[in-house]
Amino acid sequence: MISEKLFHGYDDKFIPNQVVLLPKLNQEQCADLVSDDNGNDVINYINYSLQQSASHRFPFFTATNIDGKAFKKISRQGSWRKDPRISKLLQFGRELYGAPKSDFDRGHMTKREDVQWGDTAGIALNAAKSTFYYTNSVPQHKDLNQDIWKSLEDYILHNETKQNELRICVFTGPVLSSSNPYFVTPIGKTQIQIPSLFWKVIVFQKEDGHLYRVGFMMSQNKLLIENHIIEELEADDQLFMQFKDADTYQVNISLIEELTGLKIPEAIEPYTDTRNTKLVLKEIDIDPELESFSQEEELGYKIENIKL
Repeated sequence: MISEKLFHGYDDKFIPNQVVLLPKLNQEQCADLVSDDNGNDVINYINYSLQQSASHRFPFFTATNIDGKAFKKISRQGSWRKDPRISKLLQFGRELYGAPKSDFDRGHMTKREDVQWGDTAGIALNAAKSTFYYTNSVPQHKDLNQDIWKSLEDYILHNETKQNELRICVFTGPVLSSSNPYFVTPIGKTQIQIPSLFWKVIVFQKEDGHLYRVGFMMSQNKLLIENHIIEELEADDQLFMQFKDADTYQVNISLIEELTGLKIPEAIEPYTDTRNTKLVLKEIDIDPELESFSQEEELGYKIENIKL
């Protein structure tokens, strides 16, 4: 067990000379917050923090600091467990992930590698292990992290943050909605709603000294339906119809705010198109006048230039 004294959590002054606050919950969400045994409703881990929904038993969001200069490469270590600081009844564990028809993974919201930084390899290792609390997981289809969402996360970490020794802030979470589909297997005689949509916002500083932000959204709806994991949604459910396929999109952050009910920290947003632009591995249509990227380049387009 990692000492809780190490759990210093997300730092809103992590980017030099800037303040990037946590996403702000609405009134209804604030009333649904889980607190730890010390009364804290921001649950801190190593290099990241989260706020947990009591009714959904999943995080509203996780907030992560990533230091590309201090990144340490270490082997994958860690085992999933419930956080002893909060009630076991307010977080899912094996009862969900081991249930019949649970053909999904324990999906990290804060990516394990993203927190693998610090002054020593030991600190980085403890940070990585701290991502294996169930509070940091949401059911994700097993194919989800093996495609473009993983490629996007790897690009953010390795191609941009690590290579350029950047400090960035990343917010990630599921869309927790009353419209989410139900898992086909009741848990403790209770029907559980599984999130279909996930979102990610990256806040970073450019050479001009200003903060910028970009947002992405991903759907696992089609994958869950095809594997008979969830009950199929009605065709007129508008929340999910625009993201009904298993795809990843760059979106306006105002859409993420609309769907989640959260208020994301302000920053300059290069992407202002009203479309929800689908990202693909082999071709990214940045501009009609630009040539498509090669397969080898894949997501090799700098964060600050992703406008699509």
